[in-house]
Amino acid sequence: MGISAQQRFYSVSANNSVVLRPYQQASIDACLNALTSGSSRIGVSLPTGSGKTTVFISLLDRINSPPENPGARRALVVVNSVELARQAAAQAEKLHPEWSVEIEQGAKYHASGDADLTVATYQTLLRQNRLAKFNPNGIKAVIIDEAHHAAAPSYRRILSHFHPAIRHPDEEFRAPDVKHSIAVLGFSATFSRHDGLALGSVFEQIVYHRDFLDMIKEQWLCNVQFTCVRANIDLSEVTINSHTGDFNPTSLAHVINTPTINKVVVQTWLDRASERKSTLIFCVNLAHVHHLTEAFRTAGIDARYVYSRTPASERRALVESFRKGEFPVLINCAVLTEGADIPNIDCVIVARPTRSRNVFAQMIGRGMRLSPDTGKQDCRIIDFVDSQNRVSGVVSLPTLLGLDPSEIIDGEVVDESLTSLEERAAQRTLEEGEKPPQSTSDVPDPKSITYVDYEDPFSFVDHAFGAPHIRRLSQLAWVGCGNDVYVLQCLSEGFIRLEKQEGNDGEEPQYVVNFTPRTVSMATAFMLKISPYQRSREVLRAQTLAEAIRGADTFAVQSVVKGPSATGLRRNARWRREPATDSQKAMVRKRWKARPGLLDPEGRSKNRIDKMTKGEAANIISRLKHGAQTRYEKKLKAQQRAQTADAKERLRVARQYVQVGPLPSVHK
Repeated sequence: MGISAQQRFYSVSANNSVVLRPYQQASIDACLNALTSGSSRIGVSLPTGSGKTTVFISLLDRINSPPENPGARRALVVVNSVELARQAAAQAEKLHPEWSVEIEQGAKYHASGDADLTVATYQTLLRQNRLAKFNPNGIKAVIIDEAHHAAAPSYRRILSHFHPAIRHPDEEFRAPDVKHSIAVLGFSATFSRHDGLALGSVFEQIVYHRDFLDMIKEQWLCNVQFTCVRANIDLSEVTINSHTGDFNPTSLAHVINTPTINKVVVQTWLDRASERKSTLIFCVNLAHVHHLTEAFRTAGIDARYVYSRTPASERRALVESFRKGEFPVLINCAVLTEGADIPNIDCVIVARPTRSRNVFAQMIGRGMRLSPDTGKQDCRIIDFVDSQNRVSGVVSLPTLLGLDPSEIIDGEVVDESLTSLEERAAQRTLEEGEKPPQSTSDVPDPKSITYVDYEDPFSFVDHAFGAPHIRRLSQLAWVGCGNDVYVLQCLSEGFIRLEKQEGNDGEEPQYVVNFTPRTVSMATAFMLKISPYQRSREVLRAQTLAEAIRGADTFAVQSVVKGPSATGLRRNARWRREPATDSQKAMVRKRWKARPGLLDPEGRSKNRIDKMTKGEAANIISRLKHGAQTRYEKKLKAQQRAQTADAKERLRVARQYVQVGPLPSVHK
């Protein structure tokens, strides 16, 4: 009797006594379902501290050898440091003492290639003689830890050895002949890349994602207290690395590594975190590490440091001493960003501003692990924001919640719990008597998200909003105007415009939010022949549309339309269901008639305008005022040109083929 697809990928070992958390089980189920459906290259996104190692070891136990190649029973885990290799091997031996587990790393660890599980560093596998010992025909699965690195040429050199769909960087490479499909599974807390290298070159899909905010709410990660410090920092002149999109360390250090800023860091720790037992600090470069360590020691604080060239034995001893709480402050530079398992960390100081969400999430994630044995209650995150120039794209904890850092650090709010801040951000978008949106924990994670822009400015009813995906992000009446332009009319107070701004020289794009206040009524402006609006001003910038929408919503209900009147900003506001005014209908009808062929002979368009609501009319007018019609018509013309060119090309290609039968009488 043959093995079914379900049986092939589901196999529960009696020796596996670990009790998985619900999200861990859900992520394993998602992987197995994807494998069963035919995918063989999949990714899982879980935050730091969520137990990714436990997940992928438990997953490996449930992946059987493929029926077409029963000899493929071994597994390979690829990591990027010897510390991670030791951690993964130790966890595998703990969960499965019946497995043979080996490490392949450098001169110290040489695996046989025949163990049930081998944990190898990618640096070692780049050596052809070390990679060659792992025959693909004996491998059932390959795990990539910190999988956001997987698209890099170095990783693809390794992975192409196991999967023919992953292209080797060298064109002349010939993949080994493999009898079966090897499962390639990537795990990361930050499944994206700053440098633009497509993870799709390695993975077909991401099958599971869990956000660290949800994990904190559900108490799988510790609570977070935060402090944003507005120091005398101006990052406007710091150069950007065109490859990574982040600040160049040398340029950044000129601004950050100064006696004044270092004293501010020390004083902030004394004021806000001196009672903390284990503080981890991230610096810009080695010189910054040395100078900041000296600043702490001058203040009488036992601070020690580790960096990339710290000997491995010394690094292990130092981290172990810190893990035991033998000294309060450990300073590092780009060493403990990934893979450091130090649960007792109860304070993280980000003394190196970054434009990378990945890097920032990795840094603060070091302190989010639960550690009840050490009496840890929560973790304080301290970061330093640019006080001189707010357009530098710096990522901070508030921006992860979609808020403007200045809204948080000005005035009375200097530090508060992450949960309280998130509630505050949500509360600003809700008014008395309104029900809050359904909790994200009650909403199943979508398998995929499709962003659809209805760019025709005259679309009606639900499509009149022009961007259905905005409904998922906000309850306010945002209108999509095409080309990543979104507008929120703030009743009689003006409007908020959000648009995507492409980056230069390798920089990531940003979403920029501007507010344009109105000073006089439309009627007065018409009589005086002046604009009713003041000059627009920038409110905030964000790296994702969701962050920008959340921040703009907060600004709208706190600073523009305050109090009970803010309910009028919502999509379901009562006024939006009332019949459109005569002036609204006249404006829409006038612009509609200006488009040849759109008013159909049966008069259906006229009837739709006559029955239009105020909300529909407001949406259409907003889109017309913000250039949707011009963009739409340009898009139509471009589509027509493309169709014409495509038809000519298909005809040209068709002429090259000889067919038996009549020839066309006319060639165009």
